[in-house]
Amino acid sequence: MRVRACARPLSLLIALVVFAIAAASAPAASPPYGTNDAGGFRNVLPPGENGTASFNEILAFRGPGLLPPHFADQQPLYENLLYAAPTLTEDQIPSYFKDATFGVPAGEVASEFEPRPGATIVRDKAFGVPHVYGVTRADTMFGAGYAGAADRLFLMDVLRHTGRAELASFLGGSNAGADASQWQFAPYTEADLERQLAQAPQLYGALGQQAVDDVNAYVEGINAYVAAANLDPKLKPGEYTLLNKPMEPWKPTDVIAIASLVGGIFGQGGGNELNSALTMQSFVKRMGKKAGGEAWADFRSKNDPEAPTTISKSFPYETRSAFAKKGLALPDPGSVHFTQTATASVAPGAAHGLATVGARLQAALEAAGHASNWELVSARESATGHPIAVMGPQVGYFVPQILQEVDIHGPGIDARGAAFPGVSLYVQLGHGRDYAWSATTATSDNVDTFAEVLCKDKFHYSYRGKCLAMEKLEKSESWTSNAADPTPAGSQTLVAYRTVHGIVYARGKVGGKKVAFARQRSTYGHEADSVVGFAQLNEPGVMTGPAGFEKAVSNINFLFNWSYVDSEHIAYGLSGWMPQRAKGTSPDFPILGTGKYDWKGYTPANRTASWLPFAKHPQAVDPPFLVSWNNKQAPGWAAADDKYSYGPLFRSQMIADKVRAATKGKKKMTIVQLIQAMEEPATQDLRGYRLLPTIFKAVGKPSSSKLRQALAKLKAWHGHGAHRRDLDRDGVYEENDAVQLMDAWWPKLVAAEFKPTLGGRTYAALEGMVRTGSYTGGSATEPDFSDGWWSYVSKDLRDLFGPQPKGAWSRVYCGGGSKRKCRRVLQDSLAAALKTSPQQLYGGGDGACASNPQPSCFDQNRPQVTGGISLPPFPFQNRPTFQQVVTLTQKLPR
Repeated sequence: MRVRACARPLSLLIALVVFAIAAASAPAASPPYGTNDAGGFRNVLPPGENGTASFNEILAFRGPGLLPPHFADQQPLYENLLYAAPTLTEDQIPSYFKDATFGVPAGEVASEFEPRPGATIVRDKAFGVPHVYGVTRADTMFGAGYAGAADRLFLMDVLRHTGRAELASFLGGSNAGADASQWQFAPYTEADLERQLAQAPQLYGALGQQAVDDVNAYVEGINAYVAAANLDPKLKPGEYTLLNKPMEPWKPTDVIAIASLVGGIFGQGGGNELNSALTMQSFVKRMGKKAGGEAWADFRSKNDPEAPTTISKSFPYETRSAFAKKGLALPDPGSVHFTQTATASVAPGAAHGLATVGARLQAALEAAGHASNWELVSARESATGHPIAVMGPQVGYFVPQILQEVDIHGPGIDARGAAFPGVSLYVQLGHGRDYAWSATTATSDNVDTFAEVLCKDKFHYSYRGKCLAMEKLEKSESWTSNAADPTPAGSQTLVAYRTVHGIVYARGKVGGKKVAFARQRSTYGHEADSVVGFAQLNEPGVMTGPAGFEKAVSNINFLFNWSYVDSEHIAYGLSGWMPQRAKGTSPDFPILGTGKYDWKGYTPANRTASWLPFAKHPQAVDPPFLVSWNNKQAPGWAAADDKYSYGPLFRSQMIADKVRAATKGKKKMTIVQLIQAMEEPATQDLRGYRLLPTIFKAVGKPSSSKLRQALAKLKAWHGHGAHRRDLDRDGVYEENDAVQLMDAWWPKLVAAEFKPTLGGRTYAALEGMVRTGSYTGGSATEPDFSDGWWSYVSKDLRDLFGPQPKGAWSRVYCGGGSKRKCRRVLQDSLAAALKTSPQQLYGGGDGACASNPQPSCFDQNRPQVTGGISLPPFPFQNRPTFQQVVTLTQKLPR
């Protein structure tokens, strides 16, 4: 019997009947361990699979500190690889990556349950992972929904309320700001969400209808668990009791709301054309039109010839000049002001913990933690003669984790791996019968800014010869104080304006005419479409080799760098709906939104366009090896307008260097070496690893003995790999003085090198586009060595002191181009760094390290609490959250 998505009280009664019948039935037999699995799969997902704690379990944690079963049992595996990595052996790998074979070994079944006839959920004793089996496709999806809710129901509820911009009404007024942010980014009415489901069959035929059916069955499974939890306090997440909130039924549109939240954050790039234009104008004001434009283009690093790339083949995309004239809509100086989304009756409170989960969740997701990486070695470069891989996404650290694991099997689906709560009907990153796949965020450019020329008033704009009214999207919400959030009762009204291109986020003037700046994102209104490609990644009939992999990822409209491995091949492909911009228009700055300069084939009625064909996306099959750590994809593939950091230094080099060394000449790489090639960079400082030799050359040999001693410490640290780690676990980094000196010197060095020439305003504007890479001085945060000014420093100093860089800049900044003056300011900045105290570097902000001001405290990975149970910080590692180790040796028949 089907539980309808709207789930009114009558349907809840039906669900209870279904549950009762299922409970009385004999459990369906699950396949033997290893069925349809080629072997060679391991993974880890900290802290643990279980993310549901009953009210009594929360009290037991807050009292004697007891954790529910399987809540943090994978944390030691994850943490301790740091200490084992330098001397890792193959026999030790199972101590850090658990078996991820399909099914449960004999004698290891902890429980077996049928939430309805035809759907079976088996959990293993070792880690409590759900293994879902379905007789029909609908049974399988139902089981996935039930298992997903059992492990993450409260977090799912947080995510659906966040995606709907309704979190304050659920958790309290401290989350009002998070709702305003979401409403500015992806405001959707219920009709908008329903339209995404309705249009799937129209756009994708039978595949689209299958996706809708899958979502419906998945939601029925969630609602079956909600019904069961309302009857059994042991199944009910205790946070609902703490907040005095009911467990509300789910609708299919809730799944779409979560998809819009997660996909909109991880699967998009660009959209910062307005700020980029303002930054360019600051350069021009400081240096003049020609010199300023050239200098801005240098820092923009759009297609730096020295930028490390995942593949070597060129894939040109948006290589046109930033200053292309057609439709260019540069803002008039001083005219821009950014819009306000929310009007609140009371100011949000200053609560902490669970109460502020919304803002922390969004911030952590947008920062993407340390960010994902994957590394794959081809069969000809592998010691086994078969490809090997270590790969995984980084989504930050949460308690419970914002990924969950599922092993799922039914008609058209055989997969095990990780998925986001609330959209876990398919495995999104994991393995199939004899293949595995993963992804890194691509940060390519699928978002543009259009300047809508106003007519009549500020809420009408000109488009294709007509004066159109902006669509007003308005939502009101209210909240009351609760046990987690003392913010007084209040309310707010969220207002956004939508044009044919997207959401208005700023207003100003262009050429004296009033305009509204709107962001157009290729996936807006189509986040659900990617379900087709994700389903195919789980489909053994599709995934028979690299061609099937390319077919699946070509049907994913989010921007991701996808990797694939089987027993014979490795492959890479960039997914996403990439706009084909109007000829002669700038890819970097705002464009007039009059319709004349729309994306190729753009149809406002359904927000579709003629996307760049997948064959023109960066992709490769069986190169010697593949590495991605969110770096540039390929030569010629222009960096998105919000990505200023694709220069000669990028953190992916810390992995690629090790893979290249292990496969040089006749050498063949082992899986142990590949794990080390990932884990060693997880504690390395990119500045110390790659940049210090250039700095040493520039700074010379100071006359001061103190400076010489300081440089000697840094040289020794560099020679040992520039790690930030504490292998002997005494609470202090091995070369603590050098790490502290690097942290103190970096912001002073960057400012001394660039600020005199750029001036304060231009320096600040550029810093708004790409952070300098200085992490210290505020609240404790782990470094990720992603975006930073390391490439800028490298390019500038090599231009002055050699060796001459490829694509040299239009001018030298350090010392105004004088070697003597540059050397002096660098030495002076080092002298100033020596006077910086640990307390200044590590003891400020929220005070997390006030009593222990040192980098080993400041760098720690601090999990974001999204429920009633918390876990302490753990030693710094810059690696994926969920990680697979793959050593395949055979292909299985289909």
